[in-house]
Amino acid sequence: MYDIRTMTIDDYDKVKKLWMMIPGFAIRSIDDSREGVDKFLKRNPTTSVTAYIGDELVGSILCGHDGRRGCLYHVCVHPDHRLKGIGKSMVVKAMHALREEGINKVSLIAFTKNDIGNAFWKTIGWTKREDLNYYDFTLNTENIIRFNE
Repeated sequence: MYDIRTMTIDDYDKVKKLWMMIPGFAIRSIDDSREGVDKFLKRNPTTSVTAYIGDELVGSILCGHDGRRGCLYHVCVHPDHRLKGIGKSMVVKAMHALREEGINKVSLIAFTKNDIGNAFWKTIGWTKREDLNYYDFTLNTENIIRFNE
């Protein structure tokens, strides 16, 4: 059985190890560093989650909000533990935490080539938006994205 917990910075080394073993997973050099995640968790201390089986971390979600809208980042489950309800349980825990903080709407971004992730979101009832375009602007070019191979 798995245990869904609120993430703390003490989980970071195991979470990063999980991120690094998933092919196609994208991490940023600054935002996803220990310091970057610590900053995120301090701003959002109750909303990010992990999944453990015993002492083994098998899933994680960075989740936060800006006071108006919640956002899920880096949702992942170890490939050996997928299709067991772990991802959905983590999402539910994060959503409850957001609701407790008065957040009414949640978004996420999934890469178009992430077939597994996109199938997951569709299966658990999320709506793919077709009515908007997503834009971003890089303020710090040293915050480099690296994709796992």
